Amino acid sequence: MNYYFFFYSDNLLLSPNGELPRGDVSPLPADATGPLRPLPAHEGCPCFAAQLLRTDLGDAWQLVGLRNSFSILPAPLYRLAGKARELLHWHSTTRYCGVCGGPMEWHTDISKRCTHCGREIWPSPAAAVIVAVTRNEGREILLVQSKNFKRDYMGLVAGFVETGETLEETVHREVWEETHLHIRNLRYFASQPWPFPSVLMVGFTAEYADGTLELQRSELKKGGWFDRDHMPEIPGRVSLARRLIDHWLNGNDSR
Repeated sequence: MNYYFFFYSDNLLLSPNGELPRGDVSPLPADATGPLRPLPAHEGCPCFAAQLLRTDLGDAWQLVGLRNSFSILPAPLYRLAGKARELLHWHSTTRYCGVCGGPMEWHTDISKRCTHCGREIWPSPAAAVIVAVTRNEGREILLVQSKNFKRDYMGLVAGFVETGETLEETVHREVWEETHLHIRNLRYFASQPWPFPSVLMVGFTAEYADGTLELQRSELKKGGWFDRDHMPEIPGRVSLARRLIDHWLNGNDSR
């Protein structure tokens, strides 16, 4: 049976017991969704994504935020849900050609082509970096709170890659801009697709080198150094930030 990833904004349609819609055909009325878009198969089962056009679907379904679905869906299905959300968002923002203004149509499962000039485009996630900075032989970690955070938790320095930058240059620049600190011993940790709406997060660890902490108040609410015995609330397990912090909490550092 097929899996269906139906989205209303960034909310995913699930059954009351947290399962994705399934069936040989879509279980929703034809007027409830936009066109189905194919996704990679899951364990041999075809998968499809579509935008919900209405939400009055009765008690058989619920809408769950994509982030919250991380704790409900198996990891492979959560990853597919993220891919579905990114493709649907990309489709909604690329309806017309950026060169000639002609209508864009799907050409392959992951590309669109202009019906006038033939220009072909593909989804291009924005690259961003995030870094866990430690000091005092790894006993303390630098945590900050962005003004974009909706809850009162502390995270890591992060930011988008600018044109002409390497990933490493971006990390050094972001740490300096947000905290006025210099770092050393920069090391790659892991990467993560972040479909909110379409970002590739690249994680690093680093050590404090020098400087006095001075927060960029236009970006951050607060920040400071924390040891393992005095930790604030931190991000949920859905994020690469949490993986980096947990890596440090488990006794690892950037050295």
